[in-house]
Amino acid sequence: MPNALQVPTDDLTRILRMPTWVTSARPETPEDVAFLSGAALNHLHVVLGRAEVPQALLRDRLALRAAEACVAFSGRPERAGDLRDAVHLLRPGDLPGPGGETYLAWRRAVERPVSIKALGRALPTLEQGQIATWLDAGQGVPVGRAAMVLEAVFRAAPRAEVAALILAEAALSQALGWDHLVPLLAPGLKRADLRKQGDDLRLACHRAIIPSVIEAARHAADLARRAAHLKAVAPKLRAKGAVDAVEMFLTRDAVTPSALPLPDRAARRLCDRLVDLGAVRELSGRDTFRLYGV
Repeated sequence: MPNALQVPTDDLTRILRMPTWVTSARPETPEDVAFLSGAALNHLHVVLGRAEVPQALLRDRLALRAAEACVAFSGRPERAGDLRDAVHLLRPGDLPGPGGETYLAWRRAVERPVSIKALGRALPTLEQGQIATWLDAGQGVPVGRAAMVLEAVFRAAPRAEVAALILAEAALSQALGWDHLVPLLAPGLKRADLRKQGDDLRLACHRAIIPSVIEAARHAADLARRAAHLKAVAPKLRAKGAVDAVEMFLTRDAVTPSALPLPDRAARRLCDRLVDLGAVRELSGRDTFRLYGV
């Protein structure tokens, strides 16, 4: 999609905001639900075309939401903060645990343009031929295609929630003409929805799309504003490696100081400086093993 001209942050927030007739609607019929999900997706399509929206950062943050939903589906207690810790505080040679594996799968799924190879990287236990077969099960309009893929995977592997949802999201994103997977279904579906079939599953997917897209658009507007502020204060940073560090913050949900391309002490000072400037936030609430993000 072509890049849009830069506009003032307040104006951009209004542009990215979902119309109130979508956010306040209470659809009663399947036709109403399908219409609103289509309207929401159309608005998000426009949002994702804005140059001001930090696309990689948005996808990484939505991946965390999707992973949290999948962990809840499996009955595990981890929440977003636990999943961040499981991945970002992982030591070399350690295993991230089931929750961390789920989060890593979603992060890998959104990192690269959608392809069989990229999905195989996110889901290494699946053969690429099997991934292609399941994706081919989806036909028709975007949400219907995603529901068909979801049903096909669950028919063959009833307990493969993560794989089923990632492939359904991939089918949805491809059908919408998006280069990258944007997680929308997983955060909006309920556990009982995953066992539905046919028209019932398709309707559940439409229902899931509406609140998820509204939330994704809110994230996009918030991150666009925060990213603009980070870029504005970046020239004040004089540490060697600060430019690369800023780029990491603009593309990742969370960053540890040790991951930055600076010596440990300089990295911690840079993070503290960015917090003081209101450009990033400390996400963990801890005094040690801190995580920072836009």
